[in-house]
Amino acid sequence: MAEATSAESDSATAKRRSDAPSLKGERREGTLVLTVAGDWLSRTVGALEKDLEKTAEANLGSSITMDLSAVGHVDTAGAFVLERLRRQLSQSRGEIALDGLAERNRPLFQAVGQAMDREPPSAKPAKSNRIVAALAGLGEGMVGLKDELVNGLNLIGGAMYGAGRRLSGRTQLRPAAIFNQIDQMGVRAVPIIILITFLVGGIIAQQGAFQLRRFGGEVYAVNLVGILVLREIGVLLTAIMIAGRSSSAICAEIGSMKMREEIDALHVIGLNPIGVLVFPRLVALTIALPLLTFIANLAALAGGALTLYIYSGISFANFAQGLQNSIDLFTIFSGLIKAPFMAIVIGLVAANEGLKVGGSAESLGLRVTSAVVKSIFLVIVMDGLFAIFYASVGL
Repeated sequence: MAEATSAESDSATAKRRSDAPSLKGERREGTLVLTVAGDWLSRTVGALEKDLEKTAEANLGSSITMDLSAVGHVDTAGAFVLERLRRQLSQSRGEIALDGLAERNRPLFQAVGQAMDREPPSAKPAKSNRIVAALAGLGEGMVGLKDELVNGLNLIGGAMYGAGRRLSGRTQLRPAAIFNQIDQMGVRAVPIIILITFLVGGIIAQQGAFQLRRFGGEVYAVNLVGILVLREIGVLLTAIMIAGRSSSAICAEIGSMKMREEIDALHVIGLNPIGVLVFPRLVALTIALPLLTFIANLAALAGGALTLYIYSGISFANFAQGLQNSIDLFTIFSGLIKAPFMAIVIGLVAANEGLKVGGSAESLGLRVTSAVVKSIFLVIVMDGLFAIFYASVGL
């Protein structure tokens, strides 16, 4: 009984060995014939990978034929290996035919050959052309600008839609979310705003008095400080600091929610992420930035008054009198009017960049950096546009 079992095992092993794929070469009438035999299947062709590479690289002569009459079973992997070998040999020796291919395997080899023909050719490095590269970069920049504008308009539309639903009573108004954002972006930013603008106001006063002293007009440093702070420096410094402080926070908050798929969860439960996340932050920024600008103006004027008192001996009463003679209501409100527009720009850029965050921490860092840089850039551009507008209307 044991001998019979052993004989059956030896017979099965011998059969498996006979079915193993093989590749042999022999000369027939000056032609090298590559005899392919056995079963060429995905689980067996790996054993011949090195032999196939050596065959493709060897100098086999100019006349080669591949004989597939002894091939048993073949699948897609086996057909691909044989077709690849034939093409590698054909590159330097001309077309090599597959002889003895069984009719049942012919459609498989045809399909594999067609699939290999559809492989894209290796891309050749394009010749560098500075003009074409510049135009391509300009085109990419314009497309990116268009996408940014569309996303910004989408955020504005979504925020207005959410505001309309809240005012009409179809959606519950959540003032707690707005007041929380005002506390985060406005109240907690007051100390740093006061410190920075106080120092900048003192620096402007000192430099103005130093330069005007040589002309005997040191007293006009009061006018310089008042007009420059109220029209430009107060709102610009405040907006830049809020862009760096709050823009990064908004982008990081929304971006982290995007990474954790919390925004997708809002969609699932039927809530509009723009109305829930962006709208309260836009409203809070629009309220907080003008108030912070007013505080910044007071701090900068206080810094200028203290500096002129110490540096030039101009009393606080004379400083107040000089301000009264040099500024009017338009000078005060010309800076405050810019604040809401800058706040909307900062909020939109931060929210837009936050919604672009991918699934990695690297993407979050890049988007936060982009949000801060774009916000500061657009704030400065907007300040310049307001300056051009005021000059064009003679104000």
